[in-house]
Amino acid sequence: MRKQLIILSAFFISMTVFAQKDELKSTEKAIKSNDFATAMSAVNQAEGLIVDADQKTKAKFYYLKGLALYQNGNPNADIEKVGNAFNQLITYEKETGKQRYSSEIGELLNKMIVAAAENASNSYSYAIETKEDADYLKAAKEFYQVYVLSPRDTSYLDNAALVYYFAKDYDSSIKLYEELLDLNYTGITTVYVATNKETKEDVTFGDKKSMDLQVKLGLAENPREEVKESRREMIFKNLAQNYSDKGNNEKALEIISKGRTEFPISYSLLIDEANIYYKAGDNAKFKERLEEAINLNPTEPTLYYNVGVMNMDQKNIDEAIKNFEKAIELKPDYADAYNNIGAAIIEKAAPIIDEMNKSLSDFKKYDKLQAQQFEIYREALPYYEKAFTYNKTNISTIQTLMGLYENLEMPDKLNEIRAVYDNLKE
Repeated sequence: MRKQLIILSAFFISMTVFAQKDELKSTEKAIKSNDFATAMSAVNQAEGLIVDADQKTKAKFYYLKGLALYQNGNPNADIEKVGNAFNQLITYEKETGKQRYSSEIGELLNKMIVAAAENASNSYSYAIETKEDADYLKAAKEFYQVYVLSPRDTSYLDNAALVYYFAKDYDSSIKLYEELLDLNYTGITTVYVATNKETKEDVTFGDKKSMDLQVKLGLAENPREEVKESRREMIFKNLAQNYSDKGNNEKALEIISKGRTEFPISYSLLIDEANIYYKAGDNAKFKERLEEAINLNPTEPTLYYNVGVMNMDQKNIDEAIKNFEKAIELKPDYADAYNNIGAAIIEKAAPIIDEMNKSLSDFKKYDKLQAQQFEIYREALPYYEKAFTYNKTNISTIQTLMGLYENLEMPDKLNEIRAVYDNLKE
């Protein structure tokens, strides 16, 4: 009885082998006839039988499956499926050490990669011109197709993630950026550059061998290797920005926190964190992060300016003025900082104006308070004039100057600035 079972098992194995070969023959015949629908039907039939096939049969199955999907270069073919099938064959033959079909499929795959990369680049250039979400989305999908065709070229996955963001497809962008982080992608690459002797323009080569050949032939000079910086910090930034633009500030801050753990002295991530807190309405945390940023980059005027704005919001007028003055020290033509010093000084007149409104019937007290008010206005005036000197189109500054000149009874100055105002309003 046991002997009979063994014979039956051998019989079923033989039947499976025959079925495999029949389906592969049908697939091959259909491909040669350009009947790709029939070819794919045969592939699907063979798929379940191929698990226990020998190396030669498996390789041929992967080969025919790829060709059936490729459809002799049909532009309507599913590029992602074709790429997966071609790479499956190449990987399998590499693992088995017997490369029968890899050369042929490799040529087809390279042809597809070049075409897909060119399409993606052209689509992206067009999207930059139109600024249309749909055009960015098309380019993003094409960049992703290049990555599917050539998974080792992770820079195309990076491109796709970024362009999906431009298309406002935040979910797709998030998915790809998270994949890049999981892959420990850095984007650090070596670029080979030499100067064309005839045009004197720099040319980038795909590898060192190609660059050295051009130099040896006397067509190029000044060969050099340039290492591109890591993109990983930027991936954290862009991933957090996606979540922030979706309105999920909590998740955005979580991503920034992970990024800052990996890049603890990153000024860029710190500023992004500050901006997310600002967007979330947490001004205290925003100010705290800006002050931390000042320690990392003490010569950046906009940091002092923004801390000054936060201090003004918190009614810390003197502290605000100190920060605006520091911003001007670093950037002498900082019109907005001059404007805000003027605004901070005028803020000191608020309690005096309140007291004036309570003293409308006490003329003597009112006049005394008004004199104090105008003294503050005179103190603020030079700063607004400086702001106007460096930015002559700021309507808010011009309107404030008109009010100050009128209150301080400076008719000539008032007429001059009013003429500027009228010209801008036309």
